[in-house]
Amino acid sequence: MTVIVSARRRIRWTSWILGSGSVLAAAAFAWPFFVAAVPADAQVAVPIVAFALIPALIVALALTLDREMYTAKTVALLGVLAAVGAAVRIAGAGMGGVEAVFVLLILAGRVYGARFGFLLGLLTIAVSSLLWGGFGPWTPFQMFACGWVGAGAGLLPHWAKATPTAPRTQPASTAQAPSQPAHGEPAPGAPAQRWHLPRLNAQSRLTTGTRWRRSLEIVLLAVYGVVSSYLFGLMMNLWFWPFAVGSGTGISYTAGADAGQNLASFALYSLVTSTLTWDTVRAITTVVGISLVGPAVLAALRRARLGPR
Repeated sequence: MTVIVSARRRIRWTSWILGSGSVLAAAAFAWPFFVAAVPADAQVAVPIVAFALIPALIVALALTLDREMYTAKTVALLGVLAAVGAAVRIAGAGMGGVEAVFVLLILAGRVYGARFGFLLGLLTIAVSSLLWGGFGPWTPFQMFACGWVGAGAGLLPHWAKATPTAPRTQPASTAQAPSQPAHGEPAPGAPAQRWHLPRLNAQSRLTTGTRWRRSLEIVLLAVYGVVSSYLFGLMMNLWFWPFAVGSGTGISYTAGADAGQNLASFALYSLVTSTLTWDTVRAITTVVGISLVGPAVLAALRRARLGPR
């Protein structure tokens, strides 16, 4: 009992720390709304902000890999899935928003939980950037954003599994059941034909309920995939928006302007540069991928399920 309580306290403590780190990272994403800077100054400041996130990433990695994650099975699964995610991301590079890696992050986060999904997102971006040579000021932002995608999938609601209702049995009787008449009609009071009907009905209800839950889960994950695809695009736009376009336009960052004005400019900038194109293609790719391979991948991942999280 003492070990269980200690483990729960440790998980709660690391969760609070990871949550606080995510809040700080979100503030780094949204720095244009808090710090007034002209585009030239912003261009100089963003790499500093980006690389300042690296210590936060290291702390998040260390806290996520607590004792609950120190198992050979966890490390093996994490390594395999991170390698698969890196390969998928590299294969889809430069294809105009076709990023199937979100399918893996969402499905793995759904099965193995928020912390595993968060860590998988971090490692997938790190490994793919290392192999692809894509390290830059954007890499820490991508790592946190993909980590949040995987973690969010682990926080989605779950449904309890249905269990079949045991049929009501009758006490055993020593008397033999009357034999069937010659013309094939059941003899009065013969219980033989009623014994299996409740069992079959319960099994049928269980199968129907399981199929319904699986379909509902795929719909839930597909909707989450659409939302996370657009939010990912918004977050990745935000960190470089102040110097992405020049000044004096309707989508430009205005130094010293109130947050409402800059927010409206940013919304218009995102709409015309990525929301209608890259983000929409990413959302469609994620929905199609989850719909096609989601049931099979979820079943395979659950067969290799980790311990209680």
